[in-house]
Amino acid sequence: MKILLVYPRYPDTFWSFRHALKFISKKACYPPLGLLTVAAMLPAEWDKKLVDMNVEPLSDRDLLWADYVFISAMAVQRDSVEQVLERCRRLGVKTVAGGPLFTACHEDFPHVDHLVLNEAELTLPSFLQDLGNGAARHLYTSDRKADLSETPIPLWELVNLKHYASMNIQYSRGCPFDCEFCDITALFGRKPRTKGTERLLAELESLYRHGWRGGVFIVDDNFIGERARLKGEVLPAVIDWMEKRGYPFSLFTEASLDLADDAELMELMVRAGFDEVFVGIETPHDGGLEETGKVQNRNRDLLASVRRIQHSGLQVQGGFIVGFDSDPVSIFEKQIRFIQESGIVTAMVGLLTAIRGTKLYSRLVSEGRLLRETTGNNTAASLNFIPKMNPQSLMNGYRTLLSTIYAPKQYYRRLLLFLREYRPLRRKNFHLKPMHIRALFASFLRLGIFGKERFQFWKVISWSLLRRPRLLPLAVTLAIYGYHFRKVAEKITEEVALDNGACME
Repeated sequence: MKILLVYPRYPDTFWSFRHALKFISKKACYPPLGLLTVAAMLPAEWDKKLVDMNVEPLSDRDLLWADYVFISAMAVQRDSVEQVLERCRRLGVKTVAGGPLFTACHEDFPHVDHLVLNEAELTLPSFLQDLGNGAARHLYTSDRKADLSETPIPLWELVNLKHYASMNIQYSRGCPFDCEFCDITALFGRKPRTKGTERLLAELESLYRHGWRGGVFIVDDNFIGERARLKGEVLPAVIDWMEKRGYPFSLFTEASLDLADDAELMELMVRAGFDEVFVGIETPHDGGLEETGKVQNRNRDLLASVRRIQHSGLQVQGGFIVGFDSDPVSIFEKQIRFIQESGIVTAMVGLLTAIRGTKLYSRLVSEGRLLRETTGNNTAASLNFIPKMNPQSLMNGYRTLLSTIYAPKQYYRRLLLFLREYRPLRRKNFHLKPMHIRALFASFLRLGIFGKERFQFWKVISWSLLRRPRLLPLAVTLAIYGYHFRKVAEKITEEVALDNGACME
């Protein structure tokens, strides 16, 4: 068999970091972990190629080479998925599809030859057996949950690591919380499942042996879901592994805000090499937290929780949402004030989106408020449901929020606040690479000389050099992030303005 694994193109969003990647001459943030893992489950004697459309174009020659094209995607990649499937149909190439998009919406893709859904550890073996017997079915599903200790190490050799800004691995699946808008529990359940300590170390060792040095994103939706094992076994083992190899990686992951309540866990994570954590804060309005079932964020001082995490040595990246039914008109100013006071530099603000498979989606369908299926992009300048707030007021407020927090003055004020409060662990694990030199000079040129943020940029750089020179690389990195966020925000606000203009006409 000749198998072509295709990862569709990701649109330009806050998460793409496309404008920031240009500073370091990288083509994408992360390789397609799901497809690399699936590739490792296929028979070793099969020929395999992978085309990441975020890195290189997909040619007809690639497609015609293959006996089967395997596609995996998230909802936000749907437009690119449909283009790839149409090309496969036109060329007569058979397709096999799986991953979050197809698992949630498989009935939308009747022309896919074989849908291998849910967790591939459970459904792919049945498909491969039937394929070998010449009797492969159209649909393979399972409501069971996989034993992750049997998940193979990704086939890193299928991608050129130099194209990516960071690598990614998975340690666990599932989340103990069940927020109304989130589809993680529908996909992976509420009981966290882990690969175990030995497998986690084996995956880190695999990346190390492939020559990777730099960032590694542990993609778990809530890394701290099974914290007793983390503290007692996993993190101490990672600390030992990292110390013996001179800290070749800087780790980052996603976690719930109750991480702030566990000083021991934060200390162990920092000692293990973690320096960033993405936290879903969503809203400083308690009514929104109650409405969506965000119990882990309720009845707490959100600002104090963020500061405890930052002071521990973990940079907080924050997710925020507007558009909850309980949101008052004042929510936009409240969000701006919270984000500015928190010192969360990487603040991702999106519109509430109803994703198929979530409790929110079911509720809005029952209330007759669902307008259309989502594109998966919660920064798109449109809603897929009827909000309780006046839609034009919601969109105008969202536009004001974005244009404010990503404006140079506000963004760099937040960056300076963060640098003053951040207390990273002192360790010699910075591996200077040519891309860092390129990023430094590119930022000086694009931001410091020709950018609209010239004054704010040099103020932060000067402060860092004089007060905390060890944080200069981080200051430059976050300044570059700000450029990307502002470019994406400007595009969104323009689209919102155009939509409002069309409505007025």
